[in-house]
Amino acid sequence: MTFYKKFSPFYNLGIFYFTISFILRVVLFFHPITQSSFTFMESLKIFLLGLLSDFFVFIIATVFLWFYLIFISNSKYNKPSGYIILGILIALFAYVASGKSILDEYGGALPRIVLIFIGIKCVLFSLLLFLPKLRDKIRYWLFAFVVFLYVLLILQNGLSEYFFWNEFGVKYNFIAVNYLIYTNEVIGNIMQSYPVIPLFSALFLITGIVTYFILKNAKSYIDAIPTFKEKLKISALYLTLFIVSLVAIPALAKTENSKNVFVNELQSNGLYKFYLAFKNNKLDYFKFYKTLPNKEAFAILKQQFPNISGENTIRKIGSDSAENHKNVVLITIESYSAEFMKAYGNKQNITPFLDNLAQKSLQFTNLYAAGNRTVRGLEAVTLCLPPTAGESVLKREDNKNKFSTGAIFKQKGYNVKFMYGGDAFFDNMQDFYSGNGYQIIDKSSFAPSEISFSNVWGVCDEDMYYKAIKVMNVEAKQNRPFFNHIMTVSNHRPFTYPNNKIDIPGDIKSRDGGVKYTDYALRKFFAMASRQPWFKNTVFVIVADHCASSAGKTELPMDKYRIPAFIYTPDGKPEKFNKLMSQIDIMPTLFGLLHFDYHSKFFGQDVLKSDYKPRAFIATYQDLGFIKDNVLTILSPKQQVRQFKLKLVPTAGIAPEYQIHYDEKCMKKERTDLVNETISFYQTASVMLKEKKYQM
Repeated sequence: MTFYKKFSPFYNLGIFYFTISFILRVVLFFHPITQSSFTFMESLKIFLLGLLSDFFVFIIATVFLWFYLIFISNSKYNKPSGYIILGILIALFAYVASGKSILDEYGGALPRIVLIFIGIKCVLFSLLLFLPKLRDKIRYWLFAFVVFLYVLLILQNGLSEYFFWNEFGVKYNFIAVNYLIYTNEVIGNIMQSYPVIPLFSALFLITGIVTYFILKNAKSYIDAIPTFKEKLKISALYLTLFIVSLVAIPALAKTENSKNVFVNELQSNGLYKFYLAFKNNKLDYFKFYKTLPNKEAFAILKQQFPNISGENTIRKIGSDSAENHKNVVLITIESYSAEFMKAYGNKQNITPFLDNLAQKSLQFTNLYAAGNRTVRGLEAVTLCLPPTAGESVLKREDNKNKFSTGAIFKQKGYNVKFMYGGDAFFDNMQDFYSGNGYQIIDKSSFAPSEISFSNVWGVCDEDMYYKAIKVMNVEAKQNRPFFNHIMTVSNHRPFTYPNNKIDIPGDIKSRDGGVKYTDYALRKFFAMASRQPWFKNTVFVIVADHCASSAGKTELPMDKYRIPAFIYTPDGKPEKFNKLMSQIDIMPTLFGLLHFDYHSKFFGQDVLKSDYKPRAFIATYQDLGFIKDNVLTILSPKQQVRQFKLKLVPTAGIAPEYQIHYDEKCMKKERTDLVNETISFYQTASVMLKEKKYQM
């Protein structure tokens, strides 16, 4: 066997991996969600540097293949070495099975996984030891299984990257890591959203065919097992490439520095992106971001909140009028972009009820979501603070007894509840809301007779609203006002809902259908609520949790954070508030309308006050954005700061207050005042959380 053939398992799998990666890049390059055109040099960068990244990632990923191949030999089955090795494996199995191994100190599933692995190794080694005549066949099928597994993982990863791009317009990120935690909802979502049986049948068929051809070209490795000396040469070359790859992969990642985010995403390797997301799920603001001395940061914050003193945000909020303890219903709508509504330019008439209700409400026409995940939207309306780096507060260990909107309502004598049609375990909602004094009504609270339709995310919105009406009817008899926060679920992939409700069937899995059914269910809710005795004494706050998509040409595309929000009071006067504002301002503004007197720690403000200074916060888990004076300032890890001048790109036929599209042009000259103000907000919020100053 010539020396290069000894590498046949590696280069045959490599050729297949590079082919799949190239095809994937081409598909994503021309995908409708890739809202960009590319220059020749950008295209060259995407495919050439992308191929280099794939090569080095492939080297790292085949470490298990190298480890498996390097230990293939016949000599280890000779007497007495074969019996000694088997004895060691059996002893190791007994040690792990005893329940007193070092692995048990880590707990979880690790001891069981290791036990299964060693058990399988014992069985296979025994077969190869005691059945020498079948050794070649057994080894061939083991080799075939390893190759099959690699081919399957390569194809599965390609499919996963495609579907993730189809949903979010990026390679793997923090969301993909979260999806590993909530496997029930995520797998259920996949099962209900896509034709899984045909898809996986085709996947396994293709895997089998590809494995056959790779085996045909690579089985020479096990037909003529390399000698010990040859294995040393193979290992020397492989380990050299392995070490080079460890240096080259992060170096290539640094070249993903285009102003066009799609160039960076298409150039990147999805597996490495997943590793980075997993590694960086916790970001210490003070380690990764540009900072100011704390005293200076709070001094700048004092310009926004003149009444604060020292390094905190405590201030007295007062009113000249008597407090109005009306009931409050806060509805956060899943994935509801402003562009779904008629006023913002939608011509499909998919939100007829909300279009009408908005005209009867106090509308906030220029409001931005804090983030692009549900947990960020819930954090914004519950804690009213900027979206700090890393995970949302909802999902952190220190997430209880925070200064929250629910706490203010409880101080005023309200019953406080969080209502969710799904399992509140998802995204740690149950732990967060119960730890902050909310009573939780979720799917587990529903009797079977109360569920007419459900999918993997929970009961349909109609069922949730029927349940909410029942709960509020009971609360209204307790002579206490109520605050109920309802989180909807129906406008989420797979976009299934009861048939014969709207003119888009519920089983065709259409986003437009999900939006329109959400609107329909809200109309039913208000129709039911209007017949209840408590209705006229209730304020309804309606706001999206985030937009339907966060994909765009820039890191923080403005139109992907613009959401509808309004406050409806029966018999109230319609009004528009057109100034720039943030999702974190909704509830402090409501408290102002109710004339609440309270001591506040909120970063959110009553935007109707004369001293309000328009600004907004938008962020991913690592890019922290601040909008003010038509400038978007972004803080990123490694102390990076970028600023973009925002230029409105008007859409014909849409009123000025509903325009959502902006060009983001990189600024050559820094607005230092805005950089410092951005740092001030995000740093002080991080200080408040880190030093436990945001507790009740």
